[in-house]
Amino acid sequence: MNKNSIVAKKKFGQNFLKDETVLRKIVEAMPKNDNKIVEIGPGLGDLTKFLVDVKSVEAFEVDTDLCKLLQSIFKEEIATKRLHIKCGDVLNVWQSSLIDEPYDLVANLPYYIATNIILKALADPMCKNILVMVQLEVAEKFCATHGEKVFGSLSVITQSLGDAHIVVNVPPTAFEPQPKINSAVFLITKRENRFHSEFEDMLKIAFKQPRKTLMKNLSVVYDKNLLQEAYEKLDFALTVRPHQVSTADYHQLYTITRSLDDRRESGDTREQPSGKS
Repeated sequence: MNKNSIVAKKKFGQNFLKDETVLRKIVEAMPKNDNKIVEIGPGLGDLTKFLVDVKSVEAFEVDTDLCKLLQSIFKEEIATKRLHIKCGDVLNVWQSSLIDEPYDLVANLPYYIATNIILKALADPMCKNILVMVQLEVAEKFCATHGEKVFGSLSVITQSLGDAHIVVNVPPTAFEPQPKINSAVFLITKRENRFHSEFEDMLKIAFKQPRKTLMKNLSVVYDKNLLQEAYEKLDFALTVRPHQVSTADYHQLYTITRSLDDRRESGDTREQPSGKS
């Protein structure tokens, strides 16, 4: 088996990154540390060959044909333990942590599961940095700042846990076969791990219909009087839309609404200090 005999499989969302300039930019953007590298979807090994020259790599590949090819191409690296390949669906083995040591995720991710993988990595306490290539629109959502139209729940989650920026935009011509969409490499440098799941639940409600006002979205689930009191404390306009509220203010809104709700349940209706300084 050789690279030329491999045909990309649509069911695995395979588009093999061939542009060496982009591959080198990915490696150059890697954080300088002693963490192991995890690569998900190594494909034909075009990125892997650069990664194993820098650090030891734990690679996860779902395609059994590609597993055999990679084991053939990287015999020496596997023998010297610079590369370990696990064949199978990474999501089936990913518990709270994917591996039991600090790692950086560096990968050209299959588009159909990219968002799910990034969210898993954000929640994984062992994952310290995420440097991945995904569909451009997805990268923009993770890296957006409030006020931008694409700012949404993914942006808030990312900013709550770390800092993100796009490293390089990648055209379809960098791949074989060429996708019909543009791609981008972006980096998330994590500061901490997952917060309350209830906060994520609030974000899903807040951004469910992004063209409507935040009040309209939230009042489907939350008590409107409670929301109005929280809005007054935060000095929010009733017309504010979800993408216009900052990450810090979403955390404030969550904290205040929970506090007000707890007070009402306990029967304490005394005036509390404003959430704004």
